[in-house]
Amino acid sequence: MAQRIGRPDRHHTSPRRLAAVLVATTLTTTGCQGMAMTHDQPQPTSAAPQQGPLTEFPLRFLRHNFGIATYAVQEYTVIYANRPYSGGPRPALEDVHPNARKSARGGHISIRNFPPPAVVRWKSRDGTPLETQVDIGEIFKDELVLYDVPREEVSDRTPAINPDIVMEINDRTISVYMRAFISLKAPRFPDRPHSDSQDELVLAWSKTY
Repeated sequence: MAQRIGRPDRHHTSPRRLAAVLVATTLTTTGCQGMAMTHDQPQPTSAAPQQGPLTEFPLRFLRHNFGIATYAVQEYTVIYANRPYSGGPRPALEDVHPNARKSARGGHISIRNFPPPAVVRWKSRDGTPLETQVDIGEIFKDELVLYDVPREEVSDRTPAINPDIVMEINDRTISVYMRAFISLKAPRFPDRPHSDSQDELVLAWSKTY
């Protein structure tokens, strides 16, 4: 039977049209398979707060604060990190009271480790003039934070802050202490929930002249 001009035969498909249909079918099938594989893969989850430790042990410091405490001296001058500290002349006080060190802290803050040795000149209780250099960098050359707390009691989320380094001049003896804020896993006193930290002075070095 002859075909009418301009109207396709529904029962006959040209090779070109057949090829196009096959390509479209293949692409559709492949796309469906790709989507199926995508759904099978693990989906990203929303960001959750990190509960792991923030602190790396042993605790280290790159900057420090510095301060001076004096007892039983007539006068003194200390130069450290390009800053002078001085006091006197004055009558020499008696030996340091056990509670006096509780307030000793570093007032010169955020000093990069480490300046040249501190130059110390002072007069002892009996008026003897003395002079020395104290190498803070040598005392803390490993840059480890000092604290009197068992490791198992220290919180893994202790913040990284600059510790205080305190130089004490007491008559003829110079002592160097560190004071660092340490977070604890539990309060030190059960009836005081905010006692979950400690920042006591820890002796690092001492010498009598």
